[in-house]
Amino acid sequence: MKRIITATVRNRSGVLNRVTGLLQRRQFNIESISVGRTETEGMSKMTFVVEVEDFQKLEQVTKQLNKQIDVIKVSDITDKAIVARELVLIKIVSNSQLRAEIQGIIEPFRASIIDVSKDSLSIQVTGKPDKVEALIELLRPYGIKEIARTGITAFVRGQQPNTVDGSFSSLLG
Repeated sequence: MKRIITATVRNRSGVLNRVTGLLQRRQFNIESISVGRTETEGMSKMTFVVEVEDFQKLEQVTKQLNKQIDVIKVSDITDKAIVARELVLIKIVSNSQLRAEIQGIIEPFRASIIDVSKDSLSIQVTGKPDKVEALIELLRPYGIKEIARTGITAFVRGQQPNTVDGSFSSLLG
């Protein structure tokens, strides 16, 4: 099962290496990772999507991560009401005859064309992973030259539902 783990850390050299090293030693596959500064000076937030086979193993790793130097807080937010997004850049084969057709395909996804050349288009899309995957599949027949993905970034919504039914683990497929 896939889980979304967030870690608030001090923005210092080597922190990312120590955190990913611990996950690697425990044989967690990191499917995606995003890291960036937070609203607090000197702090960063890491968001990992990891493949987990044993929930007990996940709890153990979370405790070990919390003990790491420069790690302030670690949370498994998979089963909480969250806001999660991914940014994807997609370069596809295109020519002047196909541009209007491609524009019609990407418009419902609120995607935009960010670069045009003689033989390609670059498209930017943000959203939930299933939305991104749906757009990629629609564009695949045109010929995808390149894809660059940020990985999921997420945080807990301001208000949590009273039941576990509000889970957003469906974001992960």
